[in-house]
Amino acid sequence: MQVSIACTDHNLKARNNEERHKQNSSSPKLGNGARAKFRTVAIIARSLGHFIPQNHMSLKESTAKQTGMKYRNLGKSGLRVSCLGLGTWVTFGGQISDEVAEELMTIAYEHGVNLFDTAEVYAAGKRSSLVITTKLYWGGKAETERGLSRKHIIEGLKASLQRMQLEYVDVVFANRPDTNTPMEEIVRAMTYVINQGMAMYWGTSRWSAMEIMEAYSVARQFNLIPPVCEQAEYHIFQREKIEVQLPELYHKIGIGAMTWSPLACGIISGKYDIGVPDSSRASLKCYQWLKDKIISEEGRRQQAKLKDLTPIVERLSCTLPQLAIAWCLRTEGVSSVLLGASNAQQLTENLGAIQVLSKLTTQTVTEIDNILGNKPYSKKDYRS
Repeated sequence: MQVSIACTDHNLKARNNEERHKQNSSSPKLGNGARAKFRTVAIIARSLGHFIPQNHMSLKESTAKQTGMKYRNLGKSGLRVSCLGLGTWVTFGGQISDEVAEELMTIAYEHGVNLFDTAEVYAAGKRSSLVITTKLYWGGKAETERGLSRKHIIEGLKASLQRMQLEYVDVVFANRPDTNTPMEEIVRAMTYVINQGMAMYWGTSRWSAMEIMEAYSVARQFNLIPPVCEQAEYHIFQREKIEVQLPELYHKIGIGAMTWSPLACGIISGKYDIGVPDSSRASLKCYQWLKDKIISEEGRRQQAKLKDLTPIVERLSCTLPQLAIAWCLRTEGVSSVLLGASNAQQLTENLGAIQVLSKLTTQTVTEIDNILGNKPYSKKDYRS
């Protein structure tokens, strides 16, 4: 189970009311307004030291005047999230320093990002104050610390809220369907944590369309709360689920998509076009599977296709990562694309994809599809 936090206006106000008069005397002398605007983000970054934004502007001002960030409903729910979110599997995964993590969160927020995705497994247990709830199958060794039983969902979320000093989270995701737990129990448990005020919405992560539909049917049958969103991998080399399966669910039952890995674990970044650099993630022993994928025959074909996209990149005056991220954003039903970055330059570049989105005309998308040659067959073309 994992949790995504959306720093929406109502959250900022609710979570800040209690804290305004509890400022530590050693903390920076920020005004109440500035502190309120960054309150939710600061909670996540608490163990990293004092979270000090460079420019104290509100999210609305930042969005309207500088960044061009767009906001979308999470599926067909009423929750508005930035179309680009910060996935903290890199930010808080122990791969970068605390100072860089703070810097990345500041950059993201000041670019209009209000969605921060985290889970216990990303921090590997080293930064307990960043853990919102346990992640499926990595919660612990005991049987009750794994899966999606009612006990694990409720106790895990309660413990995480206590650690984070939060009254509730916005969205709690059930990561992978638990074949050992009846679907009715999962849906009832998620309905319970929402009714108890511990979460606003719930979603699925890496579930099949059939499993999502089963959860929806159970919810409707027993007057329970259905999921509103599915988290799934999506990039130019992996398209079937997001472009064929989920649009059907979006139109039928309102399930939106929050996608991750828009650069395919860095494969689309361009840094592997001539091999695997020693400083890259794929050079690490724990990422041997990624290296094998890159140097495989299929990997070489993918790199060749990326080079074929160069004329489009140059014509749109953008970078390859920006084009790839904007391409993901253009798909109907995608509420938000989660970014992962290890340094400020990379994150700033990726956030620039917002400026490329308006340049992706139908003709340009068709040109990209012709180069990739992997557009999945669908009875209806859901791409706008």
